[in-house]
Amino acid sequence: MYMKSKTYTILIIIFSIICGILSKDYFLWTLILMSGLLNAYYASIGKIYNYIFGAIYCILSGYVCYLNWLYGIAFLSLLVFFPSQIHGYLMWNKNKKENKKKVKIRWFTLKNSILITTICIVGSFLLWYLLSKIPWQNLAFLDASSNIIQLCGIVLMNMRFKECWVVWLFNNTIDLIIRIINFVLWTPNATMMLIVSIWYLLINIYWLIKWIKLEKDK
Repeated sequence: MYMKSKTYTILIIIFSIICGILSKDYFLWTLILMSGLLNAYYASIGKIYNYIFGAIYCILSGYVCYLNWLYGIAFLSLLVFFPSQIHGYLMWNKNKKENKKKVKIRWFTLKNSILITTICIVGSFLLWYLLSKIPWQNLAFLDASSNIIQLCGIVLMNMRFKECWVVWLFNNTIDLIIRIINFVLWTPNATMMLIVSIWYLLINIYWLIKWIKLEKDK
């Protein structure tokens, strides 16, 4: 398992560097792509390192979203998602120590499902209303929905709920739509963000299928 993880890490780093060279953006392209892919990979295998790369990705992607007039994602990435990575690291680290180095996974109840769904719907409309008041805001409703759903996914992951992958699948779908639109419009760093978005979506689909299979085998 260790060798497999190390191999994937090396491949991600090499892939990110190559993309950076091809794009002629040796710094930003490489770091965003690398941190985003490593964050998704380590999160998918339940490694605490994901929060380190997640923190880097939040700062850099927030900057890129600001350039693309996605102010909701930009500000929340820097003011909410970045601190949540630090909080998540501390929570996972505490849980590992209390459970002999092994993270304890939790499952949803019907009450949890109704609560999260309500929060996502109401929160999306409230944030959409606020973002629509900002001049030059781009894709206000999609921006708002992506932020609220992603925030719920981060909270669920920090609390070690396996359903975070279901919530993130919805977020990844919305995020992919945003990135495709930006790619068509050829906004700054659109190609890089599109690649990261596709990677996150594939990671989510893979782990959802794996968990569904594990549940059936029990």
